[in-house]
Amino acid sequence: MAKRKRDPQQPENKPTEQPASSAFLPQKKHYRQRAHANPFSDHSLDYPASPQTIDWATHYPAYANTGKLPEFADVGCGFGGLLITLAPLFPDTLMLGMEIRVQVSQYVQDRITALRVNAASEATSSSTEVSKDAHYQNISIVRANAMKFLPNYFAKHSLSALFFLFPDPHFKSRKHKARIISPTLLAEYAYALRPGGIVYTITDVKDLHEWMRSHLEAFPLFTYVDEETLRAEGKGPIIDAVYSSTEEGKKVERNEGDKWLACFRRIEVERQ
Repeated sequence: MAKRKRDPQQPENKPTEQPASSAFLPQKKHYRQRAHANPFSDHSLDYPASPQTIDWATHYPAYANTGKLPEFADVGCGFGGLLITLAPLFPDTLMLGMEIRVQVSQYVQDRITALRVNAASEATSSSTEVSKDAHYQNISIVRANAMKFLPNYFAKHSLSALFFLFPDPHFKSRKHKARIISPTLLAEYAYALRPGGIVYTITDVKDLHEWMRSHLEAFPLFTYVDEETLRAEGKGPIIDAVYSSTEEGKKVERNEGDKWLACFRRIEVERQ
């Protein structure tokens, strides 16, 4: 490997100066934690009694008193790559990440805080459309176990998109009950997702892909929708982010691995 050359204009061992009003982004090396967590363990989590008891103004202060609620939910959001990629693309859509690991969720929270500070600083010196959209006031995170408490955060039909990106495959048969897609959990996802809303799943494990797809296909409130249809509906930027915005997705690309995408639309079924 060639040795990286030092910029001759930059003194050695001296960091680049940052504007006084800017905030340094957190570094992952200070938030190390295991790749996965046991969803059945007691994680001593605080959770709301119901969605109506949540003060969303603490998560989205720029939208206080607007009545807006989260519409995108990233379950197991990891280091927040999807949220941060989608934030400027949908600046008026509130998005919530759910992550069970304490250090990882803290990293995402610190990253969002820093991005908001930096965006506010840049907005005072730039009037470009990009700076106005990339305010990051529309994203937040909660440390939560979605397998147990998702209905405590989202009211009926409040979501338009649910993301399950590179979830824990739980390879052993006796661990399959811990997979994030299951018949019982699909009922909760269908409750929170409004008719017409989309469930996005992606993984680099073909067995898990087939598991998730088969369970979603068997559930009466979801119907498969192909990538071409979603792109024709204007959801191409979301699909692109699903493929490549996360740490896991980038790792798969570096290793030249396969990615398996499956998306499903929430449908309305008339009662007999």
